[in-house]
Amino acid sequence: MDIARSLRYRFTAHHATRTIDENLAPDAAAERLVGLLEHDFRQGLLQATAADWQVLTGKGAPMILRREPTRRQATRSHDRTKRYLLPEGTPVPFLVALGVMTAEGKVRKPRYDKFRQVNRFLELVEDVLPSLPAGRLKIVDFGSGRSYLTFALHYLLVHVHGRAVEIVGLDLKTNVISDCEQLARRIGADGLRFEVGDIAGYEALAGTDLVVSLHACDTATDDALDRAVRAEVPVILAVPCCQHEVMSQLENAALRPLLRYGTLRERFAAEVTDAARAQLLGAVGYDVQVVEFVELEHTPKNILLRAVARPGRDRAKAFAEYRAFTAELGIDPTLGRLLADRLPS
Repeated sequence: MDIARSLRYRFTAHHATRTIDENLAPDAAAERLVGLLEHDFRQGLLQATAADWQVLTGKGAPMILRREPTRRQATRSHDRTKRYLLPEGTPVPFLVALGVMTAEGKVRKPRYDKFRQVNRFLELVEDVLPSLPAGRLKIVDFGSGRSYLTFALHYLLVHVHGRAVEIVGLDLKTNVISDCEQLARRIGADGLRFEVGDIAGYEALAGTDLVVSLHACDTATDDALDRAVRAEVPVILAVPCCQHEVMSQLENAALRPLLRYGTLRERFAAEVTDAARAQLLGAVGYDVQVVEFVELEHTPKNILLRAVARPGRDRAKAFAEYRAFTAELGIDPTLGRLLADRLPS
């Protein structure tokens, strides 16, 4: 960005209790970036208009992979309006059909939160596109529900990036699946279909490139993660919901002042559950990020687990940390039991 007519690069660091922004001059930005890749992170994704560059800095010599660019030219203005992947003013067929937009592309005021949620999801998908293979993409959305985000994913890949896709939305509700299937055919969403089915019993994951699980309730998220891991799916995106299981298991003398209050215990249990899931995914070979999906003011279910398979990561260390973590809190999460045969001995 340009600040006082000088080029600056913004670095944002998210900590447990605060976020720190720095605007660095080009030389300082380059030095900071090298330091982060050498000492703090094992990989980085650098996105430019000419190409995306994935830098792997684990053991041995660094590896740099060049991929097709996935980001548009950014404005360098310091004061700028939010730019969405699905911009307001351009009619998007599925958003019009679902009542989020008018036929002219104007976002309906009561649906603006949904419009922002859809775009935020697509931003998170954009970040993992370099980790997906070339050619036709196979994607399964577990618990697709009303399928706003399933349709959004199809639109992003097909109409924004020109990719061929096979996307399956899976849900238990027959009427919901029927409605979504009719909408897909009405707007000509080739490569997108919907099926009635249960996550735990779904077996058609062979060759899947991306599994999405958004707001699958309680341990249904664990079923989705287990299915994806066993099928060796390279990228997983999961937004958990209603984490009840661990809440009744939590036991720790030092934490009794927190655990004795139902509201605090419930919130803490949700964080513990997602931390355990992230650690387990690391123990079976994934690099995992825990990111904010949407602002907390819109929904308390605002955490997204983003996992990308990385052969060669230290699985034993991740599993040892998981065991220490669960032992300290007296918990035995479902995902740990489901993945028992895939974890380091």
